Amino acid sequence: MVNKIFFLLALVGVPVSIAGNIMHWSQTLMFGVYCLTIISLASFMGRATESLAIISGPSIGGLLNATFGNAVELIISIFALQAGLTEVVLASLTGSVLGNLLLVGGLSFFVGGLKYKRQTFNVYDARHNSALLIFAVVVAFVIPEVFAMDMDDERTFTLSIGTSIILIVLYLAALFFKLVTHRGVYQHKGEQVEEHEEPEWSKGRAITVLAVATAAVAYVSEALVHTFETVAESFGWSELFIGVIIVAIVGNAAEHASAIIMAYKNKVSVAVEIAVGSTLQIAMFVAPLLVLVSLFLTEQLPLIFTMPELIAMITAVFLTIFISNDGDTNWFEGLTLLGAYAIMGIGFYLL
Repeated sequence: MVNKIFFLLALVGVPVSIAGNIMHWSQTLMFGVYCLTIISLASFMGRATESLAIISGPSIGGLLNATFGNAVELIISIFALQAGLTEVVLASLTGSVLGNLLLVGGLSFFVGGLKYKRQTFNVYDARHNSALLIFAVVVAFVIPEVFAMDMDDERTFTLSIGTSIILIVLYLAALFFKLVTHRGVYQHKGEQVEEHEEPEWSKGRAITVLAVATAAVAYVSEALVHTFETVAESFGWSELFIGVIIVAIVGNAAEHASAIIMAYKNKVSVAVEIAVGSTLQIAMFVAPLLVLVSLFLTEQLPLIFTMPELIAMITAVFLTIFISNDGDTNWFEGLTLLGAYAIMGIGFYLL
């Protein structure tokens, strides 16, 4: 049912997006069309990547999922950088961290908890991810902020480049650890061994769908970025709010839906992996990659967030760790995460 809705949205959205962009239709109207179109295209990219991952085997498959998991967000951010919207880019990275941990994690725990009184997941994975979350968000984002207080712009950007390289290296090492050297080492005794899955699409079809969907997302994303200024003026939104809430949700909506559906099916381990894994990918791969990409653009992107963004991300990380570290969850814990997201959303709206 969900796939049919996404198919219809893409079928209508892509031609309307092209027509609206060429004929300069109302930017406020087209903003909504672009957002829905990107969400539908992201679902096709996700399904194509999943098919290729199953065909390629666990190690290559894990790498493919890690590479394309946040491709939509990366594409939107690159076009926003080209347009000089560095505040929107940093805000969208913040929004992705908050959205994955609090909104997706919260909805997954809440929806799954309404159907099942208790849901459990691998506690070893939770603890491993906790350490990485603290490193990626608390260490790698806060330390540059502190040191940058006594630096000029050039030194600050140099620090950001060094931090970004370290983050990417550690992220690749974490993938190698999880998918190769320690694959299955920390599996629960009662935990089911991975079931054999059949790919939805053949290799050729999956590659074609992935290529076409990625090209379409790139086109629509560029058009979307040009509507930000008009939409901000029309609704009284700040660039910070657009980045933290709107861009972050649009870039990850298809993935969010998958996590909630998995939790409802009592596959909460998969939901947690999507929420936390996507957060780690944003913090340790997408954010530093954008810093390095900005080297070749007019506007450079230092890895320096505002104080509200930093505090919100740190709070989200520690709240998620405290709730998930026992490998057990329920609907009330999900509601707690959602409450935190709502409070932060109101705060960013009023800034």
